[in-house]
Amino acid sequence: MRVGFALACALLLTSVSAFAEPAPELRLLSEHAVDGMRGGNLSGLAQCGKDLWTVSDRDDDQIYRLDTSEKTWQAETVHIGVPPVPDSGLPWGLRSRTWAASFVRGGDLDFEGITCDSAGNRYIVSEAHAAVLQVPLVGPASWLKISPILVREARASGMLLHFNALFEGLAINPAGDQLWLAAERERRGLLLIKRKQIVWDCNGGCVLLSEAGMEMQPALFPKAKAVSRDFSDLSLFNGKLFTLERNAFEICRRDAVTAKVERCWSFAAEALQENRRYSQPYGLAEALVVDADGAWIGIDNNDGARADGEVRPIVWRFAAPEGGWSAKP
Repeated sequence: MRVGFALACALLLTSVSAFAEPAPELRLLSEHAVDGMRGGNLSGLAQCGKDLWTVSDRDDDQIYRLDTSEKTWQAETVHIGVPPVPDSGLPWGLRSRTWAASFVRGGDLDFEGITCDSAGNRYIVSEAHAAVLQVPLVGPASWLKISPILVREARASGMLLHFNALFEGLAINPAGDQLWLAAERERRGLLLIKRKQIVWDCNGGCVLLSEAGMEMQPALFPKAKAVSRDFSDLSLFNGKLFTLERNAFEICRRDAVTAKVERCWSFAAEALQENRRYSQPYGLAEALVVDADGAWIGIDNNDGARADGEVRPIVWRFAAPEGGWSAKP
């Protein structure tokens, strides 16, 4: 009986995998090393008008505008004054571990994503504090007034329970009144809040998706194994939410209201070429911008060298898939 049950399960898994088509591969157009980031650790990208902006999870007092005029990009420092961080509702245990870690790695705020609205306001998510900083074109930076219901609902759904596994990316709509946040892993998830006068709050519920589980790393990954599903950044384009799925080496298009996945594209074939491999046992893509012509993907190499000796942060430019990002499978 047990043998028969095991055989039936094996046949079911085989039949499912037989019908599961691999995600089509994106085509790499260019690769750019980034000089000038004091803390290294490029952890987010945003396209604001004609400019690309980035942040480091080791720098609390500055962000960077990227000079992209040459093959090697130069990060130009823009200092920001950051007011005291509001209480987001995270428990004391998580906050104390973050405080202790900041003395070792640097960066108490742990900036993990940046986005901007059509007015040019930049929004930066602090993983350590589950908070969002708004940096306007003119005037002082300020923290968004976010309802504590956000963190409460996320934790009730199994997210934001583990140190260094909190908010990892964000995206905002052009009007600047809807904000999506990505919970990184164990469990990963997507949440949505909307601006209601001066407070950002849930519209019914905050949680669009809460998902546990493991998935295999790409076959090209050295010693590939099953790892936790994760999100490492978000990008909003043409009303669709695009998730950077770091351990799967994929970009996935999702419905912005339901978070249902519609289609995915892989960048594993290019990222895992032998000369581009890192010795670290997980994916390192942490920054995403999707536009009509393609996608920018940024690598946070944690100060580690890749196989060809490059130690600087890297940004890749991939062409849009055939038929565009709205193409159906």
